[in-house]
Amino acid sequence: MSDRSPRNREPQKRPDKVRQVAYRVIRQVTSEAGYANLVLNKALRDARLAGRDAAFCTELVHGTLRWQGTYDAFLARCVDRPLNELDPELLDILTLGTHQLLRMRVDSYAAVNEMVTLTRAEIGHKRSGLVNAVLRKISQRTFDQWIETVAPPIEENRLLHLAVAKAHPTWEVEAFAQLLGDGDELEDLLDADNEPARVTLVARPGLATVDELIEAGASRAKFSPYAAILQSGGDPGRIAAVATGRAGVQDEGSQLVALALANAPIEGSDTEWLDLCAGPGGKSALLAALVEKRAGALTAVEPLEHRAELVRANLRAIPGDHKVLVEDGTKPTWAEGSFDRVLADVPCSGLGALRRRPEARWRRTPEDIEELRPLQEDLLDSAITSVRPGGVVAYVTCSPHPDETRAVVDAVLAKRDDATLEDARELFPNVPELGAGPDVQLWPHRQGTDAMYLALIRRN
Repeated sequence: MSDRSPRNREPQKRPDKVRQVAYRVIRQVTSEAGYANLVLNKALRDARLAGRDAAFCTELVHGTLRWQGTYDAFLARCVDRPLNELDPELLDILTLGTHQLLRMRVDSYAAVNEMVTLTRAEIGHKRSGLVNAVLRKISQRTFDQWIETVAPPIEENRLLHLAVAKAHPTWEVEAFAQLLGDGDELEDLLDADNEPARVTLVARPGLATVDELIEAGASRAKFSPYAAILQSGGDPGRIAAVATGRAGVQDEGSQLVALALANAPIEGSDTEWLDLCAGPGGKSALLAALVEKRAGALTAVEPLEHRAELVRANLRAIPGDHKVLVEDGTKPTWAEGSFDRVLADVPCSGLGALRRRPEARWRRTPEDIEELRPLQEDLLDSAITSVRPGGVVAYVTCSPHPDETRAVVDAVLAKRDDATLEDARELFPNVPELGAGPDVQLWPHRQGTDAMYLALIRRN
């Protein structure tokens, strides 16, 4: 009988299930512009991964995507052609393998062997030799040694060195340096961006309490009276208050800017509130719960129907006559001065949430900032027009980039003589390091929150 008989063939090893799930999530994120957190959560459920397997898969996905640009610089030294000439699925396998070799406690032999097996199963035997050779080259140096190899010395070009060593595009590092300088605090921010964000919950006022969340396994947060940290991670949907909409998942910084708007002093009526850019609805739900306690109502505006549906889902447990309008916030259908308080949480680059959106840093470009600027200005102008004299507007972004924050506020206020920028710092009680004001910029490395920005504007 021939040696090539199927009976004598060595059975092909199956790929490790967790690595296979991680690879397929990464492919969806890189090839279909998926959001890592959403794609990963669905994949974990579908594959029934929990506990240590889910944690391992999460680190494989988030770590690989977070360090992707830095790993590309390493891989470029190990491949005999430009990386853009490699098939994308092959490059994703190489970066996934590189992360295991350099930043995870995975045995080098096991990491290479498992990625070769995964290559054969996912993209064919022909590519497995290249994967084996390249990853063996990667394994010959430590992460720090690779940084010394590919990054310029820090004393020659500090910002470019940090961009490679801390996995941020150079233009982002330069923007952050405008605000923080190029010293130790800049490094602290970049390091904080590379730490996974903790799952933060919000107990919606009148519906749930922080004590209830603590009983479910969370711990009290530092600043927001409604926030709790789910230290163990896991699926927050297992908590009854979250499952029923009485509580939700919301970063503490996001809670703090909404509370600042709700607590800003105003005279006269205080029952009509507007969320001008509402999707997906986390801030809407917190504001709706707060205004309901004042016998008022929230109007939430969102131009995209599928995001408006997310707002409705977030509002499902909030009592009161709250409205969700599928409209363009730059073209109000309501009368001027209709609202007492207005939130303009405008579309932005999302550079303030890099801890929880690891892929975002590599997707954004300086051109994105320029393209968003007119929309941000139009929305803020619309928000000011929508608030009554004496009422307040909170201009909010989840980005610290100066061209999305104070520059937008200054540009809009320069065109109007009926609005004033006020000092918002007193609306963040017990929150340290708020800077010189009058606006507030929160930071991951200072407050442990997303880098949320708020400017408080009063119409006069």
